[in-house]
Amino acid sequence: MNQRRVVVTGMGALTPVGNTVSEFWNGLISAKSGAGLITRFDTTKFKTKFACEVKNYNPLDHFEKQDVRKMDPFTQYALVTSSEALKDSALDLDKIDKTRVGVIWGSGNGGFQTFQNEIMEFAKGDGTPRMSPYFIPKVLVDIASGWISIKYGFMGVNFTTISACATSTTAIIDAMNYIRWNKADIIVTGGSEAAINEAGIGGFSVMKALSTRNDDPQTASRPFDVDRDGFVMGEGAGALILEEYEHAKRRGAKIYAEVAGGGMSADAYHLTATHPEGAGAILGMKWALEDANLKIEDVDYLNPHATSTPVGDNSEMKAVSKFFGEHTKKMHISATKSATGHLLGGAGAIEAIVAIKSIQENIIPPTINTVTIDPTLPQGLNIVFKEKLSKEVNVAMSNTFGFGGHNATAVFKKVN
Repeated sequence: MNQRRVVVTGMGALTPVGNTVSEFWNGLISAKSGAGLITRFDTTKFKTKFACEVKNYNPLDHFEKQDVRKMDPFTQYALVTSSEALKDSALDLDKIDKTRVGVIWGSGNGGFQTFQNEIMEFAKGDGTPRMSPYFIPKVLVDIASGWISIKYGFMGVNFTTISACATSTTAIIDAMNYIRWNKADIIVTGGSEAAINEAGIGGFSVMKALSTRNDDPQTASRPFDVDRDGFVMGEGAGALILEEYEHAKRRGAKIYAEVAGGGMSADAYHLTATHPEGAGAILGMKWALEDANLKIEDVDYLNPHATSTPVGDNSEMKAVSKFFGEHTKKMHISATKSATGHLLGGAGAIEAIVAIKSIQENIIPPTINTVTIDPTLPQGLNIVFKEKLSKEVNVAMSNTFGFGGHNATAVFKKVN
């Protein structure tokens, strides 16, 4: 029995370097940094005073005032990007079978801003719980997928994945499999995060996970650099429309790429640190290529997790070097978190878009900000620095790893 093929027919993005897919891609290939001093709250008492915020975003440009009150920013971001992706897909929503359309969305933290705001307000009072009636629906991590399905009447599979920073890659892999298993013909998938607030910055800061390069925020996210000192918090969302190949062909859809395979594994090592030799990462990449029925030599471009932490970058590159062997010298690597910061649960979705756009455009965006490569990294890494690289890309791989030891790798390939 032939396995049903899954393709990407629509995309949407809201990121620190651009508020649409086109803006996002142009920002990346022009080596734009999305970092700057935090505008959302007073950072006077915080060690880290900068982040990669979404810019020029006004919810009232997208939603009615009464609906804004009902949605945390992470849900708003999900709806904005899924709307762009659906428009991009050119689906006729009046003609499709909506029982065969699902939503699998990811978020690591859900309504983090809402939770913080409500609890801080409660703490100011006399102990009487005067919470908003929307408090619980706004904080639920699954609520974004619910909003998307309700807005468009999609009645198929509907749930949310949570695997920390691997979350939206996990969502994409799950969506691919539900279509393969003939449980759906179309799935809206991706991930969103809105954690640039006192709790998010303070919590990651006390773990010593964030960069403190407050004198030069725009170059603070510097993967592979000997002086990297932590990741830069980002926010936003990425959305993909996944569709069964024959279904897409019948309606004459524009096809960006095929979702060729996915692999998920666990480090089973530490709650927050990656395995020092990348054991779990190797398994994820191995299983992803096996699932895609591709060889190591087929991979042209790898978008790594590469958050700019001293431990994480090293362990991932050890895994890449061990797994790809001599091919490491031929395939290209670029870490786009250097531009966007780390979108946590939304990272995998926007980096999937990077992989897909690299296939569509035959361009690899650069790793920016790296000045001196860490000499302890494996030798022979073919990393694209400073400027975009024009190169034929037929197969692209995206890695995402999360606290708890979660690893997720997705593989995309050109559809000829």
